[in-house]
Amino acid sequence: MSETSAKISGSNLTENSSEEPKKYNYLLYLPKGYTTEKKKYPLVIYLHGSSQKGNDINKLKAYGPPQLVEAGRNFDFIIVSPQCPSGVRNWSEENWFESLFAELNSKYEIDPDRIYLTGVSMGGGGTFDLAKRYPDKFAALVPLCAWDSDVTNLCNIRHIPTWTFHGKQDAVVPVSETEEKVKKLRDCEGKIELTVLENEGHGIQWLYEKQDIYDIYDWMLKHKRKAK
Repeated sequence: MSETSAKISGSNLTENSSEEPKKYNYLLYLPKGYTTEKKKYPLVIYLHGSSQKGNDINKLKAYGPPQLVEAGRNFDFIIVSPQCPSGVRNWSEENWFESLFAELNSKYEIDPDRIYLTGVSMGGGGTFDLAKRYPDKFAALVPLCAWDSDVTNLCNIRHIPTWTFHGKQDAVVPVSETEEKVKKLRDCEGKIELTVLENEGHGIQWLYEKQDIYDIYDWMLKHKRKAK
């Protein structure tokens, strides 16, 4: 896992975004054999929760894909984990994605039809919101216990396969917030699956680790980008 950063480039914004392009640091994982195997790789972009905001990139290693990479887990896809700065409300507030996306595609061998987005809590909400803004970029989405996002323009992602999870006992983000999104997408014939974890609360980041229960990576990788 190495630290790098996104370059600054032009902006194309959501209604609530800051117009000034921003540079977010990120952790990068490249699969074994990346430098010797001449092929395009899938890319998984992981968005962390609000407790990991800041300027210490190592905070991201507390859980999720960065923790697994730090522990030595190998994956057959590229993983990029950006860090949202302190003082920024959520993943939708600033214009950071386009410059990061452009840099990744210029530097690394990425399959443009196999780019995936996932996140937990604030990152789950960011998964929905980022995909709404860039619905032509992603092949599949996995938002976990999505916080701080709404159903505005949600039908923009109706063509993107989405598997969303929420703990029924979640006292931080009510499961009704995810159910509302699922209903909205189903009303516009969206491709969404919902798994409600009956005995779980807000801490469902274990889903990134326990592939024997729900293999969200395998599910994502089955999908390729489709036109709207």
